[in-house]
Amino acid sequence: MIKGISYLSFENGLANTQSIESALAQTKTYGFDALELAISTEGVLKTSTTKAECEIIRQKIDDSGIFVDSLASGMSWGISPTSEDEATRNKSISLHKDALQVASNLGCKALLFVPGVVKSPISSEIVRYDKALDRIRDAINQLLPIAEDLDVDLCMENVWNGFFYSPIELRDFVDSFESNKLGVYLDVGNLIGYQQYPPHWIELLNSRIKRVQIKDFQENFDWTGSFSFCDIGTGDVPWKETIEALKSINYQNTIIAEMLPWDETILSRTSAAMDQLFDFNTSS
Repeated sequence: MIKGISYLSFENGLANTQSIESALAQTKTYGFDALELAISTEGVLKTSTTKAECEIIRQKIDDSGIFVDSLASGMSWGISPTSEDEATRNKSISLHKDALQVASNLGCKALLFVPGVVKSPISSEIVRYDKALDRIRDAINQLLPIAEDLDVDLCMENVWNGFFYSPIELRDFVDSFESNKLGVYLDVGNLIGYQQYPPHWIELLNSRIKRVQIKDFQENFDWTGSFSFCDIGTGDVPWKETIEALKSINYQNTIIAEMLPWDETILSRTSAAMDQLFDFNTSS
């Protein structure tokens, strides 16, 4: 497994406008081996970024020695492929087609894809579940041929979107497409917030898991009902069992920490925690 950090974990987070060179340098400084870039309609890396621009970025990546082979997109939160509005759905599909092309132009092999929204604290729109399911199937049917042609994995992330909250449903949905380019981007920390056990998801999804993100989550089940994402190793993720489950399915790709919000010591704390939990400082 490869120790990595998300571009969204740097200063300014989702509004990050620093250079990719700076992110690569900080990735190395704080002891990470991999960086996951992020794409949107604006910012440093956009859906309109040209092939020539991607080639320049790739050269900088190669020169840095940092491993970069995945691209994260949160565009579905604002432009959902399951929206009630047909124009919005079509725009989302078009943007993700462009994102797949940019990923390929960068030499990346995976695109994190938020599979629309049923109901979420991040989105104001509410969509009936069966309609959302039909719409995301239609979107994926349009995106998969491009992913296959470009040799880029289209990876559905489990997020707080009111959708695919069962590993069995997610497993069967992925299998229904009969394509090895569709898979799961498993976010371990996201599972805790809806009372799920990460090792069981890993066992059930198995080789369908193309990439892994981590964070931690603490739920205080008392009269206050408080909860929060927190530093890795300080929450309720069963790390020992989770890591053993990843090893049991022979997962060998990136472990990307996505830590928000940024503070001056978050990268150093995260790097140290990952070394302690995964033994990154002594093994691959």
